[in-house]
Amino acid sequence: MIGINTKLANKLNQRIADGSLRTLKNHDGLVDFCSNDYLGLASSTVLEKAIAKEVTNYGPVHGATGSRLLSGNTLLAEEVEQYLSRLFMSEGALLFNSGYSANLALLSSIPQKGDTIVYDQLAHACIKDGARLSPAKRYSFLHNDLKDLEGKLKKAEGNIFIIVESVYSMDGDICPLHDLVILAQRYSAALIIDEAHSTGVYGPQGAGMVIAEGLAEHFFARIHTFGKGMGVHGAAIVGSTTLLQYMVNFARPFIYTTAMPSHGLIALRAAFDHLGDNQQLQQELTEKISLFQNYFEEYSPPQNGYLRVPSDSPIQAILIPGNERVKVVSRQLMEQGYDVRPILSPTVKKGEERLRVCLHTYNSDSEIKGLIATLLSLQ
Repeated sequence: MIGINTKLANKLNQRIADGSLRTLKNHDGLVDFCSNDYLGLASSTVLEKAIAKEVTNYGPVHGATGSRLLSGNTLLAEEVEQYLSRLFMSEGALLFNSGYSANLALLSSIPQKGDTIVYDQLAHACIKDGARLSPAKRYSFLHNDLKDLEGKLKKAEGNIFIIVESVYSMDGDICPLHDLVILAQRYSAALIIDEAHSTGVYGPQGAGMVIAEGLAEHFFARIHTFGKGMGVHGAAIVGSTTLLQYMVNFARPFIYTTAMPSHGLIALRAAFDHLGDNQQLQQELTEKISLFQNYFEEYSPPQNGYLRVPSDSPIQAILIPGNERVKVVSRQLMEQGYDVRPILSPTVKKGEERLRVCLHTYNSDSEIKGLIATLLSLQ
């Protein structure tokens, strides 16, 4: 009988053989084209001082001591949820430690046996994992393909839940929200959207893509993650008070998890206040995106250069098929001072391996041009 460690080693060796082994790495000192800190809030000294000032008003803030249903609920937590509810134009908001746990909580507890979940095939792993935990039937539809989605809706039974993302994390493209709303109404489907990569980047005070498009009333639930564009930590589900009260009673990832510490709640609110006072950061990011697009297309036309996945978000994917090939290009860019990470299969479909370039307000024009010039020199 093969021992457990031997089986594990065999699986790891298979990853090594196909070039997909993951390891933890630290690349300090490189120009950041990797992180999700699109607006530079995670490293903002102004925000850091604002958080430190607020912390002094609350005493010890480094531990929540228990779940929200035990010792972890505080007046501060409830105040922050009310703050988020106003910002996201919803009846209520419920805090979570991460977007991953929020999606698990929502999808594992709301859709029931006899219901149907239909999700975009490029949805994040936490959406797929949450759907697997539900007793509902589940289907995926071709990415951003509403015709294929409608085909799945015609087979759906019970309460129907459509799950999408506003900005997709690997391609950086955007969901066709207006057409999606029309289709969902035709089939009386409840819309759920993960706003992880749009929170902070879009909408007034970073309220997200749905608010920016004026469509909030059409969504059953929205998941907002704060560890990307907002530069802090945690997440929230926003929706009706009935939905959120149900989750307090039935969502296991909420019930049995230690609450966010007060320091995280203070940082979260301070980050949104800071963005409200510095809304120009969104425009600065838009200008960086335009510079990257224009410079890349000018110097790397598709017929004889790298293929860029069309995207108007800060996530820009450059397809370089093959795990080994894309890892080599990433390593060469790092040797030249640019932190750009490879995305390998099976994280993305085999043959669609890519460099995932993340743009930020703090990337200078010369750094962006230098990255593209260096990449093109590696062809």
